[in-house]
Amino acid sequence: MMKIFNTRLNAPNDAQKTQLAKQHQTNDYLLLDFDTRQHSRFKATTVAGESVGVDLPRTGTLKGNDVLINEEGELIQVIAKPQVVTKVTADDVFTLMKGAYHLGNRHVPLMFDHSFDHGDAGYALYFENDHVLAQMLERLGLRVEGASVPFEPETGAYQSGQGHSHGHSHSHAHADSSSDSHSHSHSNKHEHSHSHEHSHHHETVGQSK
Repeated sequence: MMKIFNTRLNAPNDAQKTQLAKQHQTNDYLLLDFDTRQHSRFKATTVAGESVGVDLPRTGTLKGNDVLINEEGELIQVIAKPQVVTKVTADDVFTLMKGAYHLGNRHVPLMFDHSFDHGDAGYALYFENDHVLAQMLERLGLRVEGASVPFEPETGAYQSGQGHSHGHSHSHAHADSSSDSHSHSHSNKHEHSHSHEHSHHHETVGQSK
């Protein structure tokens, strides 16, 4: 029978951390991209190849290193899967702020990163690939390039604790087969007037966030 995980475990105890570390050694964990982690109900396959089910309350997007538990007390850890996204950098923080403003104004989920590898500004933005948005940023004087990273976009400041799936209704199509895709914890919808298509750090396994 397929294991069904229906509860988030907010603070694994020492024994549970040890168990998760053992499971990591045998690839008994989930490696999920951002789109999948937005769903509250889905089937998935562990890295080891076992099919499992996730059936959670609508409490927000699963984050990397989240731990789920089922009624039998079995555990599974979620790891954010590296995925191809757009990386945005600039020569100065002010220009990057302008880029973040224009993306945020379009309700684009954004991940922020601070590293000296990101040029003079020391910061980078990441968002799911969208060539029209990339062209807009280039016109604003920002640099865009492809990158493969675990995508963990910023959650809303009004959120507490867990993240939320960033539901938004565009005039362009999202290809997704799940009925739970892009559910927003406040049931808001944001309509955009632009029309285009787009397909819409990692802690040690076994540690709590």
